[in-house]
Amino acid sequence: IFDGYIMHVFKDTVELPNGKLAPREYMRHVGAVCVVPLLDDGSVLLERQFRYPHARVLLEIPAGKLDSKAEDRLDAAKRELYEETGYRAGKYTDLGPLYTTPAFVDEVIEMYLAEELHTEDDGQHLDEDEFLTVEKIHIDTLCEMVMRGEIPDAKTQIAVLKVKRLLDERKA
Repeated sequence: IFDGYIMHVFKDTVELPNGKLAPREYMRHVGAVCVVPLLDDGSVLLERQFRYPHARVLLEIPAGKLDSKAEDRLDAAKRELYEETGYRAGKYTDLGPLYTTPAFVDEVIEMYLAEELHTEDDGQHLDEDEFLTVEKIHIDTLCEMVMRGEIPDAKTQIAVLKVKRLLDERKA
């Protein structure tokens, strides 16, 4: 139906378990990664970025689409962290996949925790179409913000809450 830069829309006819035929419209997406960059003091690096479909600035963790479906997810996460924040990490933990909207999109975002952060003090390396600012918020405050509904971005909500749970389990 549509072949775009980021998404591709298709329409199929499928046979249901009862033998009837039904239309299915869906989008294919190359996939993406997101990263919770955790500093030693418990703060997380976040980004404020304008999101056109919602016509507002959202607070999110660093993320980006894959260059291809075959791209190594961890390599993509490392790239996005560095480009968007200027930081690199000594340790990554895979937090698993997020199926963003499984009813009509095949997009999968692989989530990571990045620790042992360090910077080379040369700042961000943004793509030409990226305009964002980076800030730090402590993980506890961030979880409270998620629970109060102040962070509507799904990948940020889920990844942050998973990291908080992981950190709590490490303490136990």
